[in-house]
Amino acid sequence: MAARITTARRAQFSPGELAVVLSHYDVGVIASARDFPRGSRHSPKLLLCAADGRQFLLKKRAAGQDDPFRVAFTHVLLTYLRERRFPVPALIGTRDDQNSLLQLNGATYEMFEYIVGERYNGSLDQTQQAGELLRQFHDEVRAFQTEWASPAGAYHDCPTVRQALNAIPATTAGHDSVIGHEAELLTLVQDLYERYDAAAERVARCGAEGWARRIIHGDWHPGNLLFREGRVAAVLDLDSARLQPPILDVANGLLQFSILRTHAGPDEWPSAFDEARMQRFWAGYGLRANGSSAQCSAITDLMIESLIAEAVLPIAETGSFGHLTGFGVLKMVRRKAEWLAKQRDRLTRQFEVQ
Repeated sequence: MAARITTARRAQFSPGELAVVLSHYDVGVIASARDFPRGSRHSPKLLLCAADGRQFLLKKRAAGQDDPFRVAFTHVLLTYLRERRFPVPALIGTRDDQNSLLQLNGATYEMFEYIVGERYNGSLDQTQQAGELLRQFHDEVRAFQTEWASPAGAYHDCPTVRQALNAIPATTAGHDSVIGHEAELLTLVQDLYERYDAAAERVARCGAEGWARRIIHGDWHPGNLLFREGRVAAVLDLDSARLQPPILDVANGLLQFSILRTHAGPDEWPSAFDEARMQRFWAGYGLRANGSSAQCSAITDLMIESLIAEAVLPIAETGSFGHLTGFGVLKMVRRKAEWLAKQRDRLTRQFEVQ
């Protein structure tokens, strides 16, 4: 089993801070407030239960993620989707001016309605719903316009990913799992660098530079969907929304909803993906009827890029991936990237005929 590490404590609200923030909202008497330990540990969240039964989620933006212009873009997009009855949480405005963004003492706060639901259960039905809803999201945002600038970067052919790969030997060097295996780590990082470059080049040859761009979700994975009675109840976290070709969302969704894990460490995770779930997600999205053969040909390589990018960015910063050692996760990523590369032609044929 892969080694686990002790992660830093999650950021929290102070009692005085909470009282001041709540004074700006008209949410009635708060009967209880408890930590909601999901997402970034640098961004504290509280589940608030009002005396009248209403529930809210209060979030303090992490430093570096609190640019008011970026937050404004996300809030305008969220409001736009709400108006079209797309299942996203409602923003709670401040008492005096109904502002969706509260800035106090250099910090940025948001409050949302809390949506009760269950997590993705891995079933083929819910997997297909995830693909269908992503297609609906892309259709809904076709007409979206705002004065706020949208971010443009993504995991495809990204200089930040290459910089992260170069930084990993230094950030992981002191970990017990690496000591005595420094040469192996260097070889591993070089292999991932070459795989990322090769995948990006193949995608470019498919004409990626000319693909139409519009707003994408940017982080379409099982943790950002809630279900109720087997149906999607809410789509969460629009913080990664940006202007990119929608196929980047599709490829990442195919990756996230088909990746196979175990309760053991990543050393024991299968190299293969769940192809039944992959096919159902793809069928739900329905790209083949309206998409291009070039984009279908690029999907497996986009999945490789997304797989590598998701792992290396946090590892370059902290040396770990959540509670898992970075070295173990990187070895798992190489095995899965190798499997995708070996299956590229077969998977592409499946994408093209569905």
